[in-house]
Amino acid sequence: MVACVDPQHCHVALLVGGISGEREVSLASGEGAHQALTEAGFQVTTLDPADKDDLKTLIDGGFDVAFICLHGKYGEDGTLQGMLEMIGLPYIGSGVWSSALAMDKVKSKVFYQAAGISTPPSITLGVNDTVDVEEIVGSLGERCVVKSATEGSALGVFIVEGHDAIQEAIEKARELDNEILVERYIKGKELTVAVIGNDNPRALPIIEIVPVNDFYDYEAKYKPGASQHLCPAPLSEETTRQIQNMAVQAHKALECAGVSRSDFILDDEGDWWILETNTIPGMTGTSLLPDAARAAGISFPELCTMLIEFALEKK
Repeated sequence: MVACVDPQHCHVALLVGGISGEREVSLASGEGAHQALTEAGFQVTTLDPADKDDLKTLIDGGFDVAFICLHGKYGEDGTLQGMLEMIGLPYIGSGVWSSALAMDKVKSKVFYQAAGISTPPSITLGVNDTVDVEEIVGSLGERCVVKSATEGSALGVFIVEGHDAIQEAIEKARELDNEILVERYIKGKELTVAVIGNDNPRALPIIEIVPVNDFYDYEAKYKPGASQHLCPAPLSEETTRQIQNMAVQAHKALECAGVSRSDFILDDEGDWWILETNTIPGMTGTSLLPDAARAAGISFPELCTMLIEFALEKK
């Protein structure tokens, strides 16, 4: 049974900003969530963990639940979740372990594969590993996707072709992370599936993302008009069911809670591949999770209320 919350008697600590490379996006998510939470009737105090005084307020403030709008490192990777566990404050989203796991694209692949979820072939490069571009091309092909292992919002992601471009992309990605993932490039439709719930999660309608640029990069995610969201995605009932089921399986495989959003590629042969799972999806005006919820008949204030109810149920 999901906990039923009375918004008027629930004081929410809305956590925004932070110190990751996605600070500006986190602030924008916070604005969207604040409006929705206020409309739902919650008492809301906005706090920025980058401010030590705000951290003290978080500890001493007598809040009922934390609503996390922090993307990237130190907000989505289990760090903040560990602090909230220590002070005994319930929070939306996944716990420490699953947050850290989902943030790590290399390690999450292991769990996808164990659950039977297809993911693109890849090579992992550690901080001391020698880059052998010939081996990479021989294994993955001339066109590759180079990713820093633990950044989000498409930071440190490069779609490149040819030996020199692959070498350059790896060098750039290494400026952001000690571990690099090089994946085979798979051409196809970009899809994303939000999942909500704890023990009995369910998938929301699939969104097809049609970016203006070559792929769904940082600008396409957050600049109005830089991408088009088709929701529900124009797919067959069978394909829709399969991909939604795999999003739920990914949610369970990573032991997510409350909410997750998994990204997929549907290739020209009709095969689908999971790319990654986000445990703190965006809450901006152009974000995918609120779009999917609206397509399911769930308003933004109702969605935020549900996430808080899932957080209290998890406690």
